[in-house]
Amino acid sequence: MLNQILDRPTVPADAKPMAKEFISNVFLYMFGALLITGVTSWWFADSGLTLNLYNLETGGLNLLGYLVFFGPIGLVFLMQLGMNRLSYQVLAFLFIAYSVMLGMSLSAIFLVYELGTIAGAFFSTSAAFGVMAVLGYTTKTDLSKFGSILYMGFIGIFVAAIINWFIGSSMLDYIISMLGVVVFTGLTAVEMQRLKWIAYDPTLQGLTRKKLALLGGLRLYILFINLFISLLSLFGGRD
Repeated sequence: MLNQILDRPTVPADAKPMAKEFISNVFLYMFGALLITGVTSWWFADSGLTLNLYNLETGGLNLLGYLVFFGPIGLVFLMQLGMNRLSYQVLAFLFIAYSVMLGMSLSAIFLVYELGTIAGAFFSTSAAFGVMAVLGYTTKTDLSKFGSILYMGFIGIFVAAIINWFIGSSMLDYIISMLGVVVFTGLTAVEMQRLKWIAYDPTLQGLTRKKLALLGGLRLYILFINLFISLLSLFGGRD
């Protein structure tokens, strides 16, 4: 079906505005989430609230810290699995909650990295993400065949990161970051092509289309954040 859409010689006149509106909404959700995360992260770090996530005696996370760091995983599963059952308003609220919690957890980067390093990683992430998003949207090649491999890599990186959380290997951290850059940039292109397919699908209308745009923004947001973290780790490791 994807090839049929990409190779279609003509597109109905009303499909292009509809697709443009869908993609615009996807990026609106994504940028809104990034703004919420950025503001929350900066406020938490600047006010010293970040320290409330840690046990100051051991240096590890306290109960609140574990909730903030791992709670977003549960929210993502809830949103993905509950798309058909949950209302749009509930999904939007969960997305905002996810963005806030991620901002709280990411506030720790201001305690570890210099602002110049963070800014460099952010702009590099923006450039790489933008290039791959355009590539994924405009290419005629079916990228879905790479999606399963890349998502397996995503899962592998997640598992390895959890393991490294406990063993603290700098070499494993470097490998995870390098693989993360490859996997997350690749998935950006794959995801953009998938969103293009959804945007031009005339059978997806109304509330379903609205929810899919929100979840599309969530997926791109997650890829952007993970790519940023991978690049930040590499940039910080060179200091």
